[in-house]
Amino acid sequence: MSLNILDLFSAAGGAARGYQNAGFHVTGVDINPQPNYAGDTFIQGDALEYLAAHGHEYDAVHGSPPCQASCTLIKGNQKATAGNHINLIPATRAAFAKLTVPTIIENVQGSDLRRDLTLCGEMFGLGVIRHRYFEVTGFEVTQPTHRKHRGRVRGWRHGTYYDGPYVAPYGKGGGKGTLDEWREAMEVPWMETHQEITECIPPKFTELIGRQLMAQLVGVAE
Repeated sequence: MSLNILDLFSAAGGAARGYQNAGFHVTGVDINPQPNYAGDTFIQGDALEYLAAHGHEYDAVHGSPPCQASCTLIKGNQKATAGNHINLIPATRAAFAKLTVPTIIENVQGSDLRRDLTLCGEMFGLGVIRHRYFEVTGFEVTQPTHRKHRGRVRGWRHGTYYDGPYVAPYGKGGGKGTLDEWREAMEVPWMETHQEITECIPPKFTELIGRQLMAQLVGVAE
């Protein structure tokens, strides 16, 4: 059975690769070109406009809407309160509520999501922490145990260098690691730029979700 999932605000496809590994055919939509997109099909365009026209054609829908104002780095910047940072979570949630298929919204810590699921790189033995929240509707997903972190994120903090088992896959300098180290830590070998990795989640996150979703969709079909 071939099941199709729609990957909105897809970026280069960290989420897409996880759903692929779980057995889905993945179609990504992003307003920006994504020449290295990891999914099966890529469509450049407005994600919510595409959803309104084609959302009913898919067995499930995933969305990672922009919400820069919730990012920890930006929350410390007073400009974040001046309306300079977009938040498409409310619009995405409203659009998803019109669907009859399972949906997943993913976003950063501090975002206005139900914390139905919280995932961390340490749960999968990755070289990043990268906590992310998931708001899940229409199916059940099991929360893994949040393992104790093995140490610090490597890099400079206020003039002091700290070593540790994790790299920080954002920004440049400050001992955050090389592009190759980011690829290895996140398990995204196809990505070629810092921006692609900065915007993505590890495929292991959505593979966990996708395998549970796939089992429930197949069970319903049988």
